[in-house]
Amino acid sequence: MRIAFLSLLFAACASVPADPLVSSRQIIVVVTSDAASTSGSMQRYERVAGGSWRAVGDPAAIVVGRTGLADVGAKREGDGKSPSGVLTLGTAFGFDASATTRLPYRQLRAATECVDDTSSRFYNQIVERDSVERADWKSSEKMREIDQYRWGIVVNHNTPPESGRGSCIFIHLWSGPGTSTAGCTAMAGKDLDALLRWLDPAANPRLVQMTAAEYSRWTR
Repeated sequence: MRIAFLSLLFAACASVPADPLVSSRQIIVVVTSDAASTSGSMQRYERVAGGSWRAVGDPAAIVVGRTGLADVGAKREGDGKSPSGVLTLGTAFGFDASATTRLPYRQLRAATECVDDTSSRFYNQIVERDSVERADWKSSEKMREIDQYRWGIVVNHNTPPESGRGSCIFIHLWSGPGTSTAGCTAMAGKDLDALLRWLDPAANPRLVQMTAAEYSRWTR
């Protein structure tokens, strides 16, 4: 990976609190052909001695939101777009009691919901319905009922939450290569398994999503 590409990480997303060139040793690069495309590829990179980056594993096919990508600052609730920019990752999650990953892990229960109601005080948060004093939302994702969430990783988009800026953004299993998502990034089980095993929170991993034109601009 050329140094010019890495300069993108300074400016691509103002919400990233630390310079990824300094703080991150793992980067997940997701590229789509254009902003309207719903499919693309993912490549993992890790920083080695001297500060250079090397690819890890083979590229993997991915799908994104049903209407493509939107800049992090332009994404809106219900727009069907995946956020484009540089994002940090949160906890891993899944149906099983544990998973082979170094990320913090959350087992999904029947009561686990991701709130997408923009008027709720729990907007863009994963909560246990039976643990809150008052469930004030009218809309949510009942995560244990969604088969594609058998494994997944929280993407820290719109945190802390601002109403209407998008919610419940994850990396998760896909339904197939010809499908799309509501705004997440999804892939085959073998590729998500490899990603979960590889990610190390001590390496401050980043998810970098962009179009091919943006990628070309910063790598030429």
